[in-house]
Amino acid sequence: SFIATRVVSLTAKLLKLYCMIPEQCSYPSIFIYGHRATGKSHVIHTLLKELELPYATVSCVECVSVGLLFEQVLLSLFGSDSASLLSRNPSLSDFVRVYKQLCVQASAKQTRYIVLDRAELLRDMEANLLPAFLRLQELVEDNVTVILLSEIVWDKFRPNTGCFEPLLLHFPDYSKGELQQILSEDSHPSYSPELYSAFINILLGVFYSVCRDLRELRHLAALNFSKFVEPLEQGKVKESDTHKLWRNIEPHLKKAMQTVYLREVSRSLPLPFSGLSAHAHVELPYYSKFLLIAAYLASYNPARTDKRFFLKHHGKIKKTNFLKKHEKTSNHLLGPKPFPLDRLLAIFYSVVDSRVAPTASVFCQISSLVTLQLLNQVGHDDQLDAPKYKCAVSLDFILAISRTVSFDMVKYLYDFL
Repeated sequence: SFIATRVVSLTAKLLKLYCMIPEQCSYPSIFIYGHRATGKSHVIHTLLKELELPYATVSCVECVSVGLLFEQVLLSLFGSDSASLLSRNPSLSDFVRVYKQLCVQASAKQTRYIVLDRAELLRDMEANLLPAFLRLQELVEDNVTVILLSEIVWDKFRPNTGCFEPLLLHFPDYSKGELQQILSEDSHPSYSPELYSAFINILLGVFYSVCRDLRELRHLAALNFSKFVEPLEQGKVKESDTHKLWRNIEPHLKKAMQTVYLREVSRSLPLPFSGLSAHAHVELPYYSKFLLIAAYLASYNPARTDKRFFLKHHGKIKKTNFLKKHEKTSNHLLGPKPFPLDRLLAIFYSVVDSRVAPTASVFCQISSLVTLQLLNQVGHDDQLDAPKYKCAVSLDFILAISRTVSFDMVKYLYDFL
C-alpha cells in the first residue's frame, strides 16, 4: 500500500512538471535520492512499466567500463543490433553519434527514459560522463530523460566543474508507524496477527533509533520471532501476557543490537562451526566472503609467497627454500600488513577459481567490507597511488567464513606450513 502511495506521489510530481513545460518535451534529467529500501527503484520501474514507456535500466555497479554502460543503454532502447555500431572502446562522442543515428532509424512518439541505478558510481568514471548524462537530451537531440537513482544527496553528488541541475525528488525514510504496518504484514501463519504486531512494536522500540532499513528490520524480525514465541510453545505464558514475552526476548534483542547490519546468526551453529565462537559467523554475499579470505591471505602471507600458493604448476617448493634468516616470528603475532588493491584482486580471482565467474560488483563489495570495518583502508583518499588495505578480522572469524564456502584456509596460510 505504501509503494502504491509513492507511485501516486511520484506520478503527481511528474504530471505537475509536464504541465509546466512545453508539449512533447520532457525534463532532461531527474535525480531521485533517499535511504536504501525506501522504494526508489521499485516505484520508478513500476511507473514506467505501467505507463508502457520505452526505458533502459542500467546498474552502475555492474558496469566495469563506460563501454559496457553505453552498450546496455543502446541494447535496451534500440534492440540487439544497436550495440554492434559502437567501436571496441567507445568514447562519449561515439555513444552520442550512434544514439543520434539510431534515433533517425527508430523515432519514438513517447519520451525515452534511461534509469541509472547506484548513480553515485558515475563520479568514479570519466569526468565528462555525469555532466553529459544530465544533459543527454541536448546532446543527442532526442526526447530522452535520464533518471539517476542514488542514496546520497545531490550536494555531495554535484561535480566541482558545474553541470546542468536535475529535477530533485526525495524519497523520505519510512516513519515508525509505516514500518510497523509494513512489517506486521509478514505475520506468522501459526500465530495471530495481533501477536506478531505486538512483536514488531517491541522490535521497533529497540532498533528504530539505530536502524531504519526495512530489509534489515525484516531480517531481524524473522531471526528473533522464534525466540519471542518460545514461552508460548512451552506453554508457560499466554498470548495476552506480552510483558513476560518481552522479558524473554529482551536480552536477545540487546545482543542483536551490537551486530545490526552484520547479521550475526544467534541461533545454534551447525556442526562445521563446532568449537568456534558464534561471533565468527557473519552472513555476507558469496563474493564478499572470498574477498575477505583473499584480504586475510594478503595481510598475513608475505607477498613473495604468492607464487607458491596461487600459481598453478609452480612445482614443489619447501618452506626453508624461501625462509629468510631474520624471519623467525609468526606473521600472526606481528599483525596484519597492508596490501595493494591489485594484489587483493589477484588472490581473489585465484581462490574463487571456477566456482562462479566473478562479476563487476566486486569493487562495490570491497567498499562494503570497508564500511563494515572488516577491511581497513590505509592512507588518504586523495593519494595518487592505488589504495591499500588491511584485513581487520581474527583467525577464528576467517576460518568460520572459509568453511561456509568449503575453502581450506589453513592450506594457504604461510604460518601453518
